[in-house]
Amino acid sequence: MSSPKRRMEKDVMDLMMSDHDVQLIDDNIQQMYVLFEGPEDTPYKGGTWRVRVELPDQYPIKSPSIGFINKIFHPNIDESSGSVCLDVINQTWSPMFGLLNVFENFLPHLLRYANPSDPLNTDASNLMSRDEQLYTQKVREYVAKFAQNITNDHSDWQDDNDKDVDEDELSDVGSLSSDDYDAVAGDIDL
Repeated sequence: MSSPKRRMEKDVMDLMMSDHDVQLIDDNIQQMYVLFEGPEDTPYKGGTWRVRVELPDQYPIKSPSIGFINKIFHPNIDESSGSVCLDVINQTWSPMFGLLNVFENFLPHLLRYANPSDPLNTDASNLMSRDEQLYTQKVREYVAKFAQNITNDHSDWQDDNDKDVDEDELSDVGSLSSDDYDAVAGDIDL
């Protein structure tokens, strides 16, 4: 077995052994759903998101692709596709990082410190810049509507929360520069 494959298996096993709920897709170690809970010190507290993760064959040299399945209101997450603008990961990804870093550091940091100047969701970005109190209220409304009672049991999903995610819609957290994000954000119809 090759070293990258062993590393992939180790990282997936580490994630499965953590407090995160992980469900492999078709028993494929390169595709999974992970339940991600909103950080305590944010308006996302109390919400749970189902995040699709795909590991490229070149993992960990190439970073994982991720996408939120249920809706989340955030300047750096596209509401319709769930793709994530993660400059933090894009600019700093290294084979030293693993899946635990994504779910225990990078995503919580993104929810705590949104970057409204690099948006994928311009409505969220504009509201956050204009009125942070209304932005927080809208985040909490989304948490209540789309991020409650979420499980990794596919049969529990309601049709409006469950959507098929094309591989093209997932964020490839290692492949876009910040210039690419501007182009992507400019192409989104809101």
